[in-house]
Amino acid sequence: MIPFLIAVQFMTTIPIKLPCLPSREQNALSMLFYPVIGLMIGGVLWLVASYVQLPIMLLSCAVMVVWVWLTGGLHLDGLADTADAWVGGFSDRQRTLTIMKDPNTGAMGVIAIVLCLALKWAAVYCLLELDAVLALLFVPMLGRMSALALFATTPYVRQNGLGSALQDVPKCLLWLVMLSFGAAVFALSWQMAVVMIGVWAVMLAWLRWRFVGRIGGITGDTVGASIEMVEVVMLVAVVAMCSH
Repeated sequence: MIPFLIAVQFMTTIPIKLPCLPSREQNALSMLFYPVIGLMIGGVLWLVASYVQLPIMLLSCAVMVVWVWLTGGLHLDGLADTADAWVGGFSDRQRTLTIMKDPNTGAMGVIAIVLCLALKWAAVYCLLELDAVLALLFVPMLGRMSALALFATTPYVRQNGLGSALQDVPKCLLWLVMLSFGAAVFALSWQMAVVMIGVWAVMLAWLRWRFVGRIGGITGDTVGASIEMVEVVMLVAVVAMCSH
C-alpha cells in the first residue's frame, strides 16, 4: 500500500502520513497508481456535479473549486513554469530549463493558468447543460495517464529532479496499466470512448514532439503541464461531441 499512499500524498491534498520513509523503488511504483488517483478525483467531481443543487453557473464554479482544491494546484504550477520557460527560453534548451526551475511565476505563466481554468470552467458549464457529467469521471484519469505515457516513451532530462526515480518503473508495467485503465473509458458509449482516447493520443504525441524538440525530453513541470493541457482538450472534445 505504500506506493498507493505516496501517490495520494503527492497528487492530492488528502492528508496522508506515511508509516516510514519510502524507498526509491516505492516512489517509482507510485506512478502506477496515478490513474487510480485520477478516478478518485473524477469520482468526487462527478458526485458534486450530479448531486449538489445549485444554479448551473454556481455549480460549475463549485466543481472547479473542488478540482483545484483536490490537486492543490500542483499541475497548474507545472503549466505556469512550462509556459514561462517556453516563451522566455527563446528556443534555447539550457535557458528553458533554467527558467523552469525559477520559483517565480511570470506573465505567461499567469496567462496560461487563467486560460486553462477559464476553458475548464466553460467546458464544465456546458457538460452540466448537456447532462453529460459522467465524462468528468474519466477526464482526470486520462490526464494522469499522460504522465505514464510520457515516462514510458520519453527520457527524463534532469538527473536529480523530482521525477528521476519514476524512470525506474518497467515500461511493460506502464503499458499494462494504461491499457487496463484505457479500457475503462468504454463504460461511456464506444463513440465517446474512441473520441476521448483518440484525442488523448494525438495530444500526447504533439506534446512529446514539442518537449523533445525543445529540451530533449521531459521534466516534472512539463509532465504537470501535459496533465492540464490534456484535461482541457479532452473536456472541449467531449463538449463538441455531445453538442452534435
